[in-house]
Amino acid sequence: MFQSLSGRRHFDELSEKEVLALAISSEEDDARIYCSYAERLRADYPATAEMFDRMVEEENEHRRRLTEAFERRFGKVIPLIRREHVAGFYSRRPVWLVENLPLERIREEAAKMEADAHNFYLAAAQRATDPDTRNLLNDLALAELGHKRKAEAAGEDLAGSAEGEEEKATAYRQFVLTWVQPGLAGLMDGSVSTLAPIFATAFATQDSWTTFLVALAASVGAGISMGFTEAAHDDGVISGRGAPWKRGLASGVMTALGGLGHALPYLIPDFWTATALAIVFVFIELWAIAWIQNRYMQTPFARAIFQVVLGGGLVLGAGVLIGGG
Repeated sequence: MFQSLSGRRHFDELSEKEVLALAISSEEDDARIYCSYAERLRADYPATAEMFDRMVEEENEHRRRLTEAFERRFGKVIPLIRREHVAGFYSRRPVWLVENLPLERIREEAAKMEADAHNFYLAAAQRATDPDTRNLLNDLALAELGHKRKAEAAGEDLAGSAEGEEEKATAYRQFVLTWVQPGLAGLMDGSVSTLAPIFATAFATQDSWTTFLVALAASVGAGISMGFTEAAHDDGVISGRGAPWKRGLASGVMTALGGLGHALPYLIPDFWTATALAIVFVFIELWAIAWIQNRYMQTPFARAIFQVVLGGGLVLGAGVLIGGG
């Protein structure tokens, strides 16, 4: 009766025997999830991985105590009842959806898991008729609440320690590799490489709408191309640069935005007003690139300004000369 989706029962309809069986399978599932987290984090975040190792041991101890309580009351045969068999019951996100999350999000996910388990044990304890079982469920509710607080405070507990600083530096480096570096490459490509075709079209036609259509096509096309290229050329396994879809998204979106910045002014019908505003936007984009290089890549600001403005100015000049000729 628990195997079909249409035949799922609500938690309130479960017997005490079934509630205990559900608790046992839930503890087993959570232990395996935490074990996966620990393995995923061990190389880069050993202190947090050790925290999850301890939580695995505690979840296994919870399962052992629940199993003893079940066997004492109902015998050795434990029915297979899992969360997905119970309508309206809390669920767990698949591990593969979580393992690519940043460190803080994984800690938040663990805290949510423990909050769900805490609420479950409180509800189960209210329905228990056996005093020993009720006491056990209340004890487990308190234990899960402690796990929740531990997961929430993990970052604060490690703050200031050598392990914490190392994990913080690793997390920052991963953020830069996964999001900032591809996004910066996309912004540079979108802002600089589209200058020549956009301004060549502008000065060749002196028509705002035609220029806007060419600019829109160049920006969107470049964004799609850069996004797919970034995602396809490196799966992140060897380089450690993170999930390809994240890097592809960052690169593609920032490439499109870089081109659209100086494309949108050509929605203004007056050609020279649109062009003047587009040039202003170009220098804003170039300044933003230099700021990101300085802020995240530790490039000296003066050098970043010189490199970006010089490169952008050369491409802009080439577009104007080609279009004006």
